[in-house]
Amino acid sequence: MKISLNKIRQRFTRRTWITLIIVMGALLLELISAAQYNYAKRILEDELEKKASIEITMKAILVKSMLNATEQVLNSHVAEITKLTEDTEDIDDAIFSILQANRYFIGMGMAFEPGYFGGRDALYEPWGFNSPDGVKFKENVASREGHDYTKLKFFTEPMRTGQPNWTDPYIDTVQNHSLVTTYSIPIIDRKGHRAGIAGIDLSLEWLSDSLNSRHMYPSSYCLLLTDNGELISQPSKSHPRHKDFDDAISLIKDSTARARVVPQSKFKVIEFVTDDGQDACVFFHHMKGRPHWLVAVVCYDKEVFGELSTMRLRTGLLMLLGFLLLGFIIYRFFKNNKRMEQNQREHDRIETELKIAKRIQTEMLPHDDINHNNVGVGAALLTARDVGGDIYDYFLRDDKLFFCIGDASGKGVASALIMSVTHSMFRSFGSRESHPARIMQKINQAVCHGNESSMFVTFFVGVLDLPTGRLHYCNAGHDTPLLIDGTVKALDVMSNIALGVDADWYYESQLVVLNPGSTLLLYTDGLTEAMDAKHRQYGLQRVKGTVARHITAPPQQLLDVLRADCEQFVDGAEQSDDLTMLAVSYTPAQEVTELERELKVTNDVKHVPEVNDFITDFCQDVKMDESLTTQMQLAVEEAVVNIMNYAYPEGEQGDIFIKASATAEHVKFVLTDHGAAFAPTDAPDVDTSLSAEDRQIGGLGIFLVRQLMDTINYERVDNRNVLTLTKKRN
Repeated sequence: MKISLNKIRQRFTRRTWITLIIVMGALLLELISAAQYNYAKRILEDELEKKASIEITMKAILVKSMLNATEQVLNSHVAEITKLTEDTEDIDDAIFSILQANRYFIGMGMAFEPGYFGGRDALYEPWGFNSPDGVKFKENVASREGHDYTKLKFFTEPMRTGQPNWTDPYIDTVQNHSLVTTYSIPIIDRKGHRAGIAGIDLSLEWLSDSLNSRHMYPSSYCLLLTDNGELISQPSKSHPRHKDFDDAISLIKDSTARARVVPQSKFKVIEFVTDDGQDACVFFHHMKGRPHWLVAVVCYDKEVFGELSTMRLRTGLLMLLGFLLLGFIIYRFFKNNKRMEQNQREHDRIETELKIAKRIQTEMLPHDDINHNNVGVGAALLTARDVGGDIYDYFLRDDKLFFCIGDASGKGVASALIMSVTHSMFRSFGSRESHPARIMQKINQAVCHGNESSMFVTFFVGVLDLPTGRLHYCNAGHDTPLLIDGTVKALDVMSNIALGVDADWYYESQLVVLNPGSTLLLYTDGLTEAMDAKHRQYGLQRVKGTVARHITAPPQQLLDVLRADCEQFVDGAEQSDDLTMLAVSYTPAQEVTELERELKVTNDVKHVPEVNDFITDFCQDVKMDESLTTQMQLAVEEAVVNIMNYAYPEGEQGDIFIKASATAEHVKFVLTDHGAAFAPTDAPDVDTSLSAEDRQIGGLGIFLVRQLMDTINYERVDNRNVLTLTKKRN
């Protein structure tokens, strides 16, 4: 019996220890699981706060960029508006010109102190608005019954404070019943009195789509409220959580709601539960400056912590398997920690997104020197923010230098994106098109397509023919370049409109022949409008003066001098706009011609043997080896036959002039005819990887010439086609 009792006691003790070990193991697993969950949740909470802060900041930047653009338009006309206080005759013309240049404005007008014009208490409020048919006017809006603008905030605030004012959004009942806000500034007459206000009506209908185009999580959404908590913008009713909009707005407006301040960003957050039991939180913060609007982002715990809750459930189920699965649970723990670290790294990537964007934008710029004796190029770009809306580019193709400079409206990410697209299209179209007006036309159509934000780009495109110095150029609303040729003068440019304004605009190009040693200086308004601490601008006259003092400097040295002088002028004041400069110097090399001959034939293929003999004799006289002579024969013959077949109408006789010349470095053949214009250098390369059946007819001749010659160059000069084929002698 004792043995039996001892066995029972031993068995009980063993089972007790096993049970205890299992319980302790389960408790340990539970503690590990709880610790893991709390740790991971804290990381996700921190990540959520940072993501929300970034999104609110980006949305605020988006709104402010449009408001700032509106302020700049009105502020830039202060001097002009001041003159209007002396006489009312030019007021409508001023309103018309501002509205016509800014089609995205709803309306613009002025309101004067009672009696400023006319009788003692007469109200005078000329107001115009943009319509599909152009700019329309509402003659003296103040004459409408029940409309006393002297009691409205857009008038009273600037008149009271002497400062610009943004009104709270309101429904425009006069024109199209859309949500608008008015920016108004006081009009100061020449005596220093506040004569009235000038105001611009800006539509806010674009806000909903812009603010809710992209979010952190699928169900997140963005709200925009006034300083008093009145709703400005919310997502559409198709949003899956549209029933929660009112709850979120009520919490923000409720001063008794428990709001927590996010330590790093100082944004506020309120946690709440929706009607269907969803845990959610709303992050919100006021925009800096005026208007003091509030941006809010709403997120749901199910999307933020969903994976984490699932992980804990799985861990709990695994815990039921006992202590033997502890190793697997630990493995899961470390795996999830790794996931948290990846999420943290992803967050760090978002924080440095603007810096990465700046590096990418910088890498898009050309960094290689132009390897050609006939031209020198210098460039400089200094952004006001991490990313900018300025760009320049240049490249060589077919003995031509293609170059551009541009400035997108606004600043920051939005302008950088549209300028990156414009830059890419310049490269794409310039690789197969030599006419700057056509390049500009195609870029404009692409920029106008889907341009919902009504952004625009001032742009200048130039194509410099390096053998002749003929510069074809097209300007789209950009600052006028300076031509440095012994003196400093403005280049003659047409007043084409900026890109992105009108898809049907017909752009025209211009031509100037650069003298050897001349330089073309291109710049953005960030140079001329750079301001010191007293808000004095650097100005075009200072630019000309600095250039005149260094008129013989090479391109890059000239830009370095300009930048240093501008930095000295602003004396440490904050840069308000991107500053970009591009200098192109035409420096044709003076080569000694060893031998020069000419041949004239008609457009009849029977003269092809005569052309071949001419090429053979010339190449032998300049002692070119047989293989190079054969290549020259093939290339020139192909080009001549192409002219014979296509330059002149069928049955019409025309002349073809062939001029051969040789220097120590090159052999050059210049083919001239008076036939129809045709730019072979703009023809796309033939895809030789396709079969003969699939390949498009034509183009092989030009492809052959490109392969045989080092450079080919085409110019249309005085109704003549001039095709230049060049081959290195060694």
